[in-house]
Amino acid sequence: MIVTVTLNAALDRTVSVPNFQLQGRNRATESLALPGGKGVNVARALRLLGEPVIATGTAGGRAGTYIIEELTSEGILNDFVRIADESRTSTAVIDPTGEMQTEINEIGPSVSMGELATLREKIEYLSKSAELFVLAGSLPRDVPVDFYAELISDLRAKRMLTVVDVAGPPMRSALSSNPDLVSPNTREAEDVVGSEFGDADDVVAGARTLVEMGAANALIHGGDGCVACLKGEDGHHLYRAELPARSTASTIGSGDSFLAGYLAAWHRDASHEEALSRAVGAGAANTKLLGAGRLDVADLDAFSRMVRVERLD
Repeated sequence: MIVTVTLNAALDRTVSVPNFQLQGRNRATESLALPGGKGVNVARALRLLGEPVIATGTAGGRAGTYIIEELTSEGILNDFVRIADESRTSTAVIDPTGEMQTEINEIGPSVSMGELATLREKIEYLSKSAELFVLAGSLPRDVPVDFYAELISDLRAKRMLTVVDVAGPPMRSALSSNPDLVSPNTREAEDVVGSEFGDADDVVAGARTLVEMGAANALIHGGDGCVACLKGEDGHHLYRAELPARSTASTIGSGDSFLAGYLAAWHRDASHEEALSRAVGAGAANTKLLGAGRLDVADLDAFSRMVRVERLD
């Protein structure tokens, strides 16, 4: 079983608005509302890929009720801690005419120490039947910045594999607890390592730095591919995986699908090259649809065959 943990779950609304104009009246041609948050998106994609997954985290208010009910209707096993404060709503406006998107993310709920303690008890319970935990997404208000780091230490003591996808100080803190895998996008990786990536070599150096900072394996995704520093029997090796440029419907959530594609292959002991091809293919498949974590497996298969994986060292 794979368990995803989403402390800042959200109701994600996506609207498609051709020729979107600021300070004007706009008409949407398509809209979609889904449970969201990074861990939820990863769980959705993992389920579509046939992996055994359960989503947990915190959810509150009417939005929290919607999140839980809709996850259940999607067939995604879930076991969330109900909190007193209202879960956030996030809105994305997609302009298909110019392939542009605008995201508006609300401030997340406040989560009390008691609610966090209940979540940790739930994670303890779920760890009895799991082997891999994905800790993904921003931390809500009042949650200590080292919360993920503490969870990783607890889970590693139980011999659980841990994966982290979060930005900023929580990622830097999480790295100190030696997660098995981290998966930031390019901008997030720049922030963590403390320098901008001027060229492709800088991204490669960034992946190596993430490993030096504590991760066993590191993926940096962005655009039409990724760079990876992955552990093998004879040490770490560097890879670049690339897909030819193509048109997209929406890139929102493609990083979450990318991670799910990698985990699904990794979970089945695929080679590094195959896992990276599936990861990039899953991220690309997500860009053909509105909604994070949504993909057609046929698209994933087609894109994966187009990915070029190169070992760099």
